[in-house]
Amino acid sequence: MDPEQRAGLLAPSPEDLAQVKVFPLIPALRKDVTKTIDSALTWEQLTAADINWAIVRPIVNKYASLRNMAVIYACLVVRQYFLAESESELAFAGVMLARADFCEILAIKLLNRFGTNYIQLIAVLTTAWSPLAGAPQHVLDTVKQTMNADDDDDIDTAHSAIEMAIQTEAKDLLAAPIAQKVVNDIYAGKVVFSAVANRSILADNYKPRAIEIYNAKQSPFLDHYRLRVPKYGAYLEFINFALLLLTLVLSLSNQDKAHLTNWEIAFMVFAAAFMFEEYTAATEHGWIIYIANIWNAFDFSLIVIFFAYFGLRIKGLSAGDVDMSAMAFDVLSCAACILFPRLAFFAVSDNVVVLSLRAMIAQFVFFIGIAAICFSGLLFTLWTLAGDSTNHEGHAWTFKSIAWLMVQIWFGNTYLSFAQATSFHPLFGPILMTVFAALSNTLLLTILISILSNTVARIDANATQEYLYQFTISTIEGVKSDALFSYQPPFNILAFLILKPSSWFLSPRSLHSLNVFLIKLTSLPQLIVIGIYERYLADGRKFRESSIDVAQALFSKLPRHIKNMPLVEALVGSTSNDLFEAIFDVDVELTSEYDLFLGYDDDERVGLRSRTSRETLGGGAGATSVKNEEIGAKKTPKRRPRKLSPSPSPLGKARERGRAQSPAGSMKMSLNEPSPVEGTGPSFNVPQTPRGSNPATPAERGQKQKLRVQSLLSPMDAVMSPEALTSTSSSRSPLARLFTQKMFPNEQQVAVAAQAEAGVRRIEALLEDVKELPVQRLKEEMKELQDRQARIENLLLMLTRGMRNETPHRQGTT
Repeated sequence: MDPEQRAGLLAPSPEDLAQVKVFPLIPALRKDVTKTIDSALTWEQLTAADINWAIVRPIVNKYASLRNMAVIYACLVVRQYFLAESESELAFAGVMLARADFCEILAIKLLNRFGTNYIQLIAVLTTAWSPLAGAPQHVLDTVKQTMNADDDDDIDTAHSAIEMAIQTEAKDLLAAPIAQKVVNDIYAGKVVFSAVANRSILADNYKPRAIEIYNAKQSPFLDHYRLRVPKYGAYLEFINFALLLLTLVLSLSNQDKAHLTNWEIAFMVFAAAFMFEEYTAATEHGWIIYIANIWNAFDFSLIVIFFAYFGLRIKGLSAGDVDMSAMAFDVLSCAACILFPRLAFFAVSDNVVVLSLRAMIAQFVFFIGIAAICFSGLLFTLWTLAGDSTNHEGHAWTFKSIAWLMVQIWFGNTYLSFAQATSFHPLFGPILMTVFAALSNTLLLTILISILSNTVARIDANATQEYLYQFTISTIEGVKSDALFSYQPPFNILAFLILKPSSWFLSPRSLHSLNVFLIKLTSLPQLIVIGIYERYLADGRKFRESSIDVAQALFSKLPRHIKNMPLVEALVGSTSNDLFEAIFDVDVELTSEYDLFLGYDDDERVGLRSRTSRETLGGGAGATSVKNEEIGAKKTPKRRPRKLSPSPSPLGKARERGRAQSPAGSMKMSLNEPSPVEGTGPSFNVPQTPRGSNPATPAERGQKQKLRVQSLLSPMDAVMSPEALTSTSSSRSPLARLFTQKMFPNEQQVAVAAQAEAGVRRIEALLEDVKELPVQRLKEEMKELQDRQARIENLLLMLTRGMRNETPHRQGTT
């Protein structure tokens, strides 16, 4: 089979992707979002738990049930619509921005639903969807009429979901781990796909490759598709910039204003190839995605400088003007200000300063432009007031000299404003220059510094998202479908000169064969290096793993004092991480030697019960025995002994008779303690193991615990028990078994509950018999005792009263 036609496992076929309906999703999403969000909410409010549960989740479930792979793309299309509306409808800008953020949140939630099938996830993000796919004919006619299009090709604009996320600046979506997984695999070349070229300068759509996971062993050694891997493209781009910088330095070092040197010709060729590559990238992905990359802004500045140099140089050579050629070299020297940092930024591309540099430059240029417009009136006023006057150096004031003076004052040289003020006008000159110095150095510069500081702080707060956003842009730019991207400068110009005329008369198959031949011919060294690296030196390859094993073996033989040297540890790394990995690589079976919970049953563990439920299970004093049995205690807790009367009362006899007739003879009944089932009535306590007896085994303790829980179930719980839950109790989690036992008891629990109910009924009958006992005699005896006690108290009172009357008499007689 042709390796270019291999399809990945479970990858969607092009026919399936072509049948996906995209257009019906767009108006449906717009309607739901508009109906749902009608307030200006922030991102934090939209991602709150209550809104996520009440608003986001129902809509996500609604569209996830469709299993439409274009739903992420449709969410981003609707997001772009609301962003455009926020710029036109200024009165409702906050609401529109909230709806745009809501669309991004929906896209993130829906993207997680495709994470189970990785190949399908890649197709969702990388397939170029057409927004009019699945639209009825009258919609197509209306769109054509609105856009003044003649045929379907004019309205056929396809983008992938990643490109739409870049275009709408959906940075949170691109920073999501599931999206970055796909982006990282595309960057490393682990995911292989080819998009159909619709806007390319030279399209080669023959034999499109299906989405697949790359396998170096099944691919040809000289695989020309590997030149489009962004990881390898970054290294090749670095080499191309290095060659461009080298030719620039050599051409400036060997200037010949009258003739072209060899180094200058080489620089022109490399610069032309570089500009052609940038133009191809902007054509393929569009200007919005191209300029969103911070490095492309620097590259565009380099192109402007080169055009200025080339125009001056050609004009100077054709006219024989040496000064014009010298001016051309002066302009070219300014390109070094961009090329040197551009080459150095390959190593620090993820730094916060580098990330914020583009935004700061854009805001600085915009602010300077506004300031120039504001002070243009002052410039004209000073030029009018100066007239024929001269400055302190004796030169007449010109428009250029006044502008240069204002620039110097703007950037801090305020002394010039006071020194030259009277030369413009004796009265208005000092006033105008003082106002200008105060505004420029105090007010406007303070505002500029504040704006730039806020920009750096904002980017620093979102540095990770900003870096991943730029990384995604460079990755998608690396996977380009234009055939010219497989050629390294300056061979891309040669390929264009050969293949573009050939595409007019060659068949697609012949053009493809010619294109592959030229790629392998011009990029043979690069393909050989890539093939050797992927087969022997990449991660997971046998040669690399064996080399690592040999290095580790040599390192392990080194003396300990050498291993612990700071320099060796910095180069090799700490061995503690290797120790941790080795511990988790050991496959330990939980035998009796390692199992910490061997003697415990899942139902015995009290971690799933609260303190109140554990006390309720035992019922007062019996809770202590339940707890001790659950944790396997060998000692019986001491109880306070109860005082027994010498002769049992009729009530005590009835209690003993009821205990003897109870079906659960081993249980104690306490009439003075609340029942855990009904709140009042008897409670059942399991007798504790006496001292000296053999303790129960874990299995017996588990069975007793189950019987205790089952004995507390009410008859209403027995009616609700489904039979299907009894057979699957072992496969459920401990928490599920706990609540299932409470809510849905099995047949054994129903039988025990029935016995408990019968015992309660017998106790009620015994209580009725107690009411009929001859207790009247007991009441009379108690009344007689009370009367005797009252008489004795009266007698004692009389005696003490007499003694109190005698005491004063005796004291008086003495």
